[in-house]
Amino acid sequence: MRTGTTGAKAVVWLIEDHADSRRVLARVLNRAPTMQCPCAFASCEEALEALRSTPLPDVILLDVGLPGMNGIEGIPHLKALSPATHVIMLTVFDDQEKVFNAICAGASGYLLKTDDEEAIAGAIHEVLQGGAPINPRIARLVLEKFASQAARPAHDYGLSEREREVLELMVQGLVKKEIADRLDLSYHTVDNHLRNIYTKLQVHTRGGAVAKALSEHLVRSR
Repeated sequence: MRTGTTGAKAVVWLIEDHADSRRVLARVLNRAPTMQCPCAFASCEEALEALRSTPLPDVILLDVGLPGMNGIEGIPHLKALSPATHVIMLTVFDDQEKVFNAICAGASGYLLKTDDEEAIAGAIHEVLQGGAPINPRIARLVLEKFASQAARPAHDYGLSEREREVLELMVQGLVKKEIADRLDLSYHTVDNHLRNIYTKLQVHTRGGAVAKALSEHLVRSR
C-alpha cells in the first residue's frame, strides 16, 4: 500500500549512488515540513527489492548515472511495482537523448543536481499536484528532440507482428515476466524478441526502444 495520505507528509525515496550526495539530499528532504525521506538507496536493484516489502512511496528521486541498472532502465521496473509513484530524474546530465528517453520511459519530471533545495522541494510538491516539473534548460532539449523526431519519415524497421506486440507491452510499462505471461510465451522467448527489437530499432536500452516507439508511432496509441 502507499504511505502518502491527505494531510500526511509525502514519502520520498532517493536513489543515488554517491554516498555524500545521498546523505545531503536525504537531509534536505527530511528538513522540509511536508515531506520525509525514510529510504535512500545506492542502486535501482536495492530500491526494487524494497518495493516488494515496504510501504510504497509517493515520489522517487532517481539518479540517471547509476551502477548496474541505470536510472532510465530502472524507471519501467519501478513503475511496474508501484504504478502510482511519481519518478523525478535527478542528475548532472542534460543530454538530449537521455532526457528524452527518461521522459518517454515514464519519468514525471527531470531536474539537474545543480538545482537548489527550494527547486527540488517545489518539484516534489508540483508532481504530487499533477504537474510535470522540469528544469527550463531541459524543457528546451525535450522540445527540440520531439521536433526532430516528428520530422523523420515513417519507418517500420522490419518488426514482426509479435515484436510489435512485445514493444507495445513495453510501452505500457510491463517487464519481461509480465510480457511473457500476457502473451503466453516463455521468458527466454520474450528476451529473444527484445534483443531483436533493440537491434532493429538501433537502440541499446528499454528506454531507447520505448522512446522511439512513441515518437515514431510504432505502436497503437492508448
